[in-house]
Amino acid sequence: MGKKQPNRNDLPLHKIIMVGSGGVGKSALTLQYMYGDFIEEYDPTKADSYRKKVVLNSGGTQTECFIDILDTAGQEEYAAIRDNYYRSGEGFLCVFSICEQESFAHTQEFRDQICRVLDDEEVPFVLVGNKADLAHLRKVQPREGEAKAREWGCPYIETSAKTRQNVEEAYQMLMSKIRDRKEAKGGGKSAGGGKAKKGCLIL
Repeated sequence: MGKKQPNRNDLPLHKIIMVGSGGVGKSALTLQYMYGDFIEEYDPTKADSYRKKVVLNSGGTQTECFIDILDTAGQEEYAAIRDNYYRSGEGFLCVFSICEQESFAHTQEFRDQICRVLDDEEVPFVLVGNKADLAHLRKVQPREGEAKAREWGCPYIETSAKTRQNVEEAYQMLMSKIRDRKEAKGGGKSAGGGKAKKGCLIL
């Protein structure tokens, strides 16, 4: 029979929220990560939630866990319900397009809103410069993303939802940060979602 597999409900659950301006590729990144597909045209008017079991690679060890991804609608008219999204998250992928300076500038607003809603400056973040396959249209330089990430105390990574460049790495990076924070705080288990939300609200 081999060794006993862990029960589904015993596996940790890491809740990730995708934030960023409309059109930067949040849905494309999520769908590429979840299904290995690149979808160019996607209905941006609603938020979607995805969950799957993944293997988290960290420090040479591999552990099974669940990832729960909430892909938010980036348009301003949905700002009223964003606070509720933020409260449900344990970590955030803050995405901008390297081809659009304005989307990069807006990342600061998302960061500020999240820290305000959660009353937490230490919430796990990864800053993501997407559309790396369009480097010839680049408006935001890597050093700008790196400087912003240093200011926030978080990693910076450039991805391409089209070619899958660094897509896996971005999610793994954030899950590792969430897991490390939960372990430091001594909790945050359960795939059922019972008390896991608390992880993002502890001061």
